[in-house]
Amino acid sequence: MTRLRSLLFVPGDRPERFAKAAASGADALILDLEDSVALESKTAAREAVAAYLGEPRAVPAYVRINPLDTLMADLDLDAVARLSPDGIVLPKAEGAISVADLAARLERRGNETALILPIATETANAIFQLGTYGAQAARLAGLTWGAEDLPAAIGAETSRDADGRYTPPYEVARAFTLFGAAAAGVAPIETVYPAFRDLDGLAAYAARGARDGFIGMMALHPMQVPVINAAFTPSAEAVAHARVVVEAFAEHPGAGVLSLDGRMIDRPHLLQAERVLARAGEEAVARS
Repeated sequence: MTRLRSLLFVPGDRPERFAKAAASGADALILDLEDSVALESKTAAREAVAAYLGEPRAVPAYVRINPLDTLMADLDLDAVARLSPDGIVLPKAEGAISVADLAARLERRGNETALILPIATETANAIFQLGTYGAQAARLAGLTWGAEDLPAAIGAETSRDADGRYTPPYEVARAFTLFGAAAAGVAPIETVYPAFRDLDGLAAYAARGARDGFIGMMALHPMQVPVINAAFTPSAEAVAHARVVVEAFAEHPGAGVLSLDGRMIDRPHLLQAERVLARAGEEAVARS
């Protein structure tokens, strides 16, 4: 399974940045046709993204299309769907119904394989749909969220306090994204950190995301990628401990509780260990 520790946004109308983005170390690119592209540049962006997708690529490429309730979404899909993007990022998603709608549009264009990554918190109604994604889990690359569009949707002045922390409504949206992804059995992806030059702040924010259960994060600038990758890569110590836990249960099949290094471990510890190994990559899982 492809790791998605870091997904780097690249404006679709800036093809001169594509190669640098691909060389950044990001686990995937998000070629953007939505917010970072002005209306008058949409056509040029579609052409540039289509040209990139038409060439061999070493890094998975997702495309963020425009919202499904706009004509631009279909124009975006007409341009890229048949070129085998690895995934489609769906803005202003509102639950499983939105995913099914996009999947049907992709299939009408001959694409039955591209995964879908919904940005699942950009409208008020979206918040109430976060528990429905399980119905379309097989088509999902994960679930992510954003706090930039929601304030305008609900009439809030901002999503953050003066110190940069999210205000309570947006902490709720973040938490519900985690719960919605877990309920659907898909990867939770943390949102962007807008202050792209503040790498210390980014490191703290990404570490908080990894602590809380996110397995990766979206990035706005190549310089953010190494920091994000480090935060969402389990340490050697964590991987070693996870292997010991998995091996202990493998040696005692059917056991509910075991003693390890003077501490009691149970099935939730095994599940957590398996997740650490999965995040560390397939090789670590195989050795476990």
